Order: sequence, then C-alpha cells, then structure tokens
Amino acid sequence: MCARATPLHVGIDATSWRNDRGFGRFTRELVTALAARNDDFRYTLFFDQPPATPMPDGVEVISAGTERNLAESAVGTSSRSLGYLWKMSRLVRQAQLDVFFYPAVYSYFPIFSTTPCVVCYHDTTAERLPHLLFPTKLNHRLWQAKTALAKLQTTRAMTVSQSSARDLERILRIPPDRIDVVTEAADAVFRVIDDPEVHAKARARHAIPADARLFIYVGGMNAHKNILNLLRAMPDVVARHPAAHLAIVGDTSGKGFWDNVPELQAFVRTHPPLDSHVHFTGYLSDAQVVELMNGADALVFPSLWEGFGLPAVEAMSCGLPVLASDRGSLPEVVGDAGLFFDPEDTQAIAGCLARFLDDRDLPARLREAALQRTKGFTWTRAAELAEASFRRCRRPSNRA
Repeated sequence: MCARATPLHVGIDATSWRNDRGFGRFTRELVTALAARNDDFRYTLFFDQPPATPMPDGVEVISAGTERNLAESAVGTSSRSLGYLWKMSRLVRQAQLDVFFYPAVYSYFPIFSTTPCVVCYHDTTAERLPHLLFPTKLNHRLWQAKTALAKLQTTRAMTVSQSSARDLERILRIPPDRIDVVTEAADAVFRVIDDPEVHAKARARHAIPADARLFIYVGGMNAHKNILNLLRAMPDVVARHPAAHLAIVGDTSGKGFWDNVPELQAFVRTHPPLDSHVHFTGYLSDAQVVELMNGADALVFPSLWEGFGLPAVEAMSCGLPVLASDRGSLPEVVGDAGLFFDPEDTQAIAGCLARFLDDRDLPARLREAALQRTKGFTWTRAAELAEASFRRCRRPSNRA
C-alpha cells in the first residue's frame, strides 16, 4: 500500500479576518471553504490578536498578541507600528510552512524568509486613483512601499477577476504566467425572499414608502465608490419618476477607511427633493441587507473601479438586477444581468436608471438573468482555484 502524501502546510495571514470590507469577507469565506475540502492541505491561521469568533473546523490558530489589531491600526491616517510588523513576521518565520498566503495585499507584512508566498492583489484602485483613496501623501507613500515589498516576496500573485489580472500585468508589472485568478461568491444568506411582508417591514424600518421604486447601493462610502455622482444624477431621475427612491447602505460612522460621508449627506440636505428620496441606512447586518435587497428594484453600483464587485453578486443572488459602472471588473461580473453607464457622466447615470424604470419588461428579464448568472460564482470553486495556486507556488520558480 502506498503511503499517503504529507499534506501541504499553508500558513494564512488572518489579520483581516474581522474586517467588514470585501477583503475581510474574502478571507473568511475562502478560508472556510478551503478548510471544508480535503486532507491534501493543512492550514494555520496567523492572527495579530486572538479571534473573537469561532474558527472553521480543522484549522490551527496562532496569535501574535499585538497591542492593536489591523482594524484599529491601519485605518484613516494611522498605520501599523514596527513592533506590530516585527511580531507578525517573527511568528510566521518560526513556523514550518510550505507556503504562506496573504489574502489581501492590504494586510501584507514582510516575513524575511525563503517560504514561497501567494499574495492576493484584489485590484489596482490604489494605483489608479490614489487621490481618492489616501488622506495624506504619507499614506500613499507607505502603500507604495508596502506594495513594492509584497511584489518582491510574491512567488505567485492571486487576483479575483480577469480585469484585475490584466491590471496586475500592465500596472504592477507582474508577469502573466505568475498570476492566478480565483473568484468570489455570495454567502448563502443572500437569497430570494418571496415574502411581501418582509419587504414591507424592511422598507418601513428606513422610512421608505411602500410604493417607492427603490434603488439600493451597498458598500463602502469612499470617494472612489462614486456615490456623489449617483446623487447628482438622482434629481433628474426623480423628476421623471417621482416614485424613485435611493437607499444607501454603508457605515457612516467615519471610523473606517477615509470617506466622504459628510459631503454626501450635505449634498442630499441641500438638493431637494433628495432629502425625502435618499435614505442613509448606516451599517446593516447581512440579514438586514438581504431583506432590503429583496424589497428593492435594482442595485446601483457607480464605482469608478472595482477588482471584483461582491455586492453585485450578492444582489444577483437575491434576484436583483444590477445597474453598474462600465469600468473595471463590473461588466465581467454582471454580464447580461444588468445595464451599464459611464460613472463620470451624471446624465448617463440618470438615463440608465430612468431607462430601467421606463421599460415594464426589462426588470423581469434582468432578474431572471441575475439568478442564472450567480450560479457561476461559488466559494467551492474559489477554493479549488486557490489550492491550485498553492500547489504551483510550492514548485521551484522565480519571483514575480
């Protein structure tokens, strides 16, 4: 009888586990899917502070015990200390790993070892639009330094769409034969809820009229998400369709990434009738988002650039059509389940939303296309592709 091969030992940077943005969700969902598969891999998660939530079965957890976690250290104008970086680096360096995986370059820290590394670069938005992502020049310079170090340590580069893969090649100058594309998917909680009472309660919770034609935005509140241009387009939409309303779902506390929430709120206050047609819901749980999505007419996604666009897949999983920017990965992800507009042209945005409301048959066609398209996005498939990347990384090769 042949002896069973020793599992490939993969260490994973889990410092972004508690982050509620896309890369935090990517980390949690992908690791959970990886752990649920087979015995060909052994996983060790490296945290800055002990996790506050249960971990997937079968994974090992190690914590560096830093004074602050990533969510507290690397937001706004602040950054992680040298002590933080040293503790994380030493912890990983001491482990006996075959491969080390960074699920997001955002949380990258150098490990100063010969362990081959897979680094996930979700997008190149920071390189394309630095003036919209960084509050200071120092923050931008620190990002550039971190990315340069990450590239030096990248054995294989992972990303989440073909659009981002092209950007990694063109903008970050990573050779295409070193790039692996995985996917993202919606959590199972994102589903169709065919219950008018649930829809009505979700609307009432945010003072949205029962008879409103409701557009919903879900995601970050940063300037590159282009919500301001969406708001600039809304007066024309409301003029043509007085029943049109917009719900903006996202954290308005200002405690996360650099955002332009005050500017958005001021624009709504000073541009009637937006003050009665735009609803800031604040942060909502996934379950609350699903209920509101199911009671909406379409998701609007006006971002200037996305590496994947997970809210689009989450919306499509609820049977919601997507009206999206024609930039970045969104056309690739949404496909025939939506309509597209130039995100820098407010008339184009208004025209797209009005067209959706004008056409009686279009919403039903897009809804059916959305439900069909979302079947192609699963975390199981993402885990399979990630495992293939880990195996390629282990083979002797040059750095990216």
